[in-house]
Amino acid sequence: MKKFEYTPRRVTLFAGHYGSGKTNLAVNFALHLAEQGQAVTIADLDIVNPYFRTKDSAELLARAGIPLISPAYANTNVDLPALPREVYELVARRDRYAVLDVGGDDRGAYALGRYAPMILEENDYEMLFVANLHRPLTKTPADALEVMREIEAAGGIPFTGIVNNSNLGELSNADTLLRTEAAMAELAELSGLPICFSAAEAEIARELDGVFPLTLQSKYFDIKGEEKWQK
Repeated sequence: MKKFEYTPRRVTLFAGHYGSGKTNLAVNFALHLAEQGQAVTIADLDIVNPYFRTKDSAELLARAGIPLISPAYANTNVDLPALPREVYELVARRDRYAVLDVGGDDRGAYALGRYAPMILEENDYEMLFVANLHRPLTKTPADALEVMREIEAAGGIPFTGIVNNSNLGELSNADTLLRTEAAMAELAELSGLPICFSAAEAEIARELDGVFPLTLQSKYFDIKGEEKWQK
């Protein structure tokens, strides 16, 4: 399979509708940077949704030597709207890559607003809209564009690109991604943004090799349930 080729900016932010797969992508993107020998830290900015947090992959990230910054009460039954000061330090310092998992929808993106001035001032960022056109509220390009604009308004940072992460979970196959190609092109035209890459699980990514030249493979699980990063 072709090597994943994508030139990262110093700060990469993943945002999208709940269930779009942005957390999975953020984790895998951080793993990809670490695999390339880059110093990278990942931060979870989701102070709204207690499920599918970046912290779920804490052990995997630790094994890869990737520091994780997350709310103090992530993955507990206490969910306070507070983010650690380390996020400010990560955004302010410019000697390592930063991957930010932004909360879903406009409500989750409000937390991003406090870091927006520093990110915009440095101007070395990529704000990626993770689109899953198989989700109920983002089934059409127009619906996805509406969510995109809501997140931009709440977070204070304009999107710079789109990731096609259209999937149906365990029911996904190559056609699941392929049949969204025209709709994704329409979303790109409506928004004026490029489709930076598409994402799929490893087996599907191999099948699509040559169809989607930029494909970031998602994490997968072996029969024992051990999370792995597939090269």
